[in-house]
Amino acid sequence: MMTKQNKLDVVTFGEPLVMFYANEIGELDQINSFSKALAGAESNVAIGLSRLSHRTGLVAKLGNDSFASFIKATLQHEGVDISSISTSDERPTGMLIKSKVASGDPKVEYFRKFAAASTLNLSDFDHSYFESARHLHATSISAALSDECFEFATFAMEHMKRQGKTVSFDPNLRPVLWKDEKTMIEGVNKLAILSDWFLPGLGEGKRLTGYDTPEAIADFYLERGPSIVVIKLGPEGAYYKTKESQGIVNGFKVEQVIDTVGAGDGFAVGVISGLLEGLTLPEAVKRGNAIGALAVMSPGDMDGLPDRAKLEGFMKI
Repeated sequence: MMTKQNKLDVVTFGEPLVMFYANEIGELDQINSFSKALAGAESNVAIGLSRLSHRTGLVAKLGNDSFASFIKATLQHEGVDISSISTSDERPTGMLIKSKVASGDPKVEYFRKFAAASTLNLSDFDHSYFESARHLHATSISAALSDECFEFATFAMEHMKRQGKTVSFDPNLRPVLWKDEKTMIEGVNKLAILSDWFLPGLGEGKRLTGYDTPEAIADFYLERGPSIVVIKLGPEGAYYKTKESQGIVNGFKVEQVIDTVGAGDGFAVGVISGLLEGLTLPEAVKRGNAIGALAVMSPGDMDGLPDRAKLEGFMKI
């Protein structure tokens, strides 16, 4: 187990999944050939940060099966610490299948309802491991899996704030995981106000607050807890606001959109890494826009996440 003397830069928690993605365009029930990869918003962020030389760790619960072995091997290969991934003998590891499309968003079907990840609870919280990190990144995906997972997410965010750590939160809305719209909005907003850096998309912000403009959405959260709100605007870039400043950072030109899945995770990697490295907020948002652009030009969830040389080369174009 990693000690406080061997510190992490970022810790995150969630559900890594095995993904089978179609090798040809068409409806999923008509596809016979799939390739295997790792998926999951939190693991995407952990890997993206690791590729930029940040020490990252992922907390999760997986089944005692071959899927789990694949996930752990992949994370280790990417330099992510897996010493706080635990195993359940009663529940399997979750998976998903994803279509291939010529344009737009692919169809994704999840098989995670009874997976081990939904049993993550407070007894799995390792204080020393979390406290070894400078920063916590969270999403609402794992929090939506069960009441126990929501309690874990709430405790983790509150605990890290009490320890003087920074906390980022990407809502990553998955309505299908929640009981209903009202429960989702209340739950996600409860977690959002526990964060320091809140990173919603514009559509998510509208859905969560009822406000239509980036400025009004940002004000809603700045009045309740976060010190930084960055709202993803798609190809137009991103809007940021703090109590002292605000602005829009233009997006990067994308030659061809291949797969939009993972763009928000790439954006989070850019903003988090930039702020941890001492960049100004506009500079960090610009990095987020760059990695988001690289993500949509790549086929897999994490294929486009760059190392530092690739990132710097792309940002100079």
